[in-house]
Amino acid sequence: MGVKGGARRRTGAALGVTGLVVPLALAVGAGPAQAASSCTTQAGPYQKQVEKFLGRPVDGRQSTADCQAIRSFQKTHGITPAAGYAGPLTWRTMDTILKQRAAGKTPNKAGACPVNKGRIACVDLTRQLSWVQDGAKLVYGPVPVRTGRDGAETRTGARKVYHRSLNHWSTIYKVWMPYSQFFDGGQAFHSTTKSMYNPPGSGGCVNMRPADAKAYWNLLRNGDDVFVYGRKPGT
Repeated sequence: MGVKGGARRRTGAALGVTGLVVPLALAVGAGPAQAASSCTTQAGPYQKQVEKFLGRPVDGRQSTADCQAIRSFQKTHGITPAAGYAGPLTWRTMDTILKQRAAGKTPNKAGACPVNKGRIACVDLTRQLSWVQDGAKLVYGPVPVRTGRDGAETRTGARKVYHRSLNHWSTIYKVWMPYSQFFDGGQAFHSTTKSMYNPPGSGGCVNMRPADAKAYWNLLRNGDDVFVYGRKPGT
């Protein structure tokens, strides 16, 4: 974000205590570098779900091949420690991806985003998806996005694009924000080179892949509607 937003912290745990338990070897007795480079032999609480997602044999038992496949997924999306453990964050990320795939070309099937305003950019925090509609017509997307982390949530509600900056400089985070389109205080659509699933999330902005952010830049103008709804998993 370019300007501090008044994100409200919402209470409530997304996962139970038992779901947060990790092997002792990953929590103590090894430094971060060692934990990240080693491969756990222990099955996680979401072992079968993770195996199914990765196309591995679904037996609930950790194998070397299972661990290597899980580690590869974790490294790709910045999930740490990348030790191949099928824990809650890894599964939550995969579950979000499955929900995004299920949206297909009908992301607004439930009608949660209003389509009676002409051109509108919809942001579904629950599925971490965004798309552009023009009335009932899907114009672009849906595409995965990376929204605000816990404590810096992307605010929900009806907004409008009010400022556009092709290559905005964030005075808070000291980073460039290409294709920035601000719609709520310091919260904006903009591109990032990080994975859309990189935890814990943005500082409140709606991060997008470069090609998607560029497409939004070409599609939207000042005054166009934005509608944000839902709740990001883990917030």
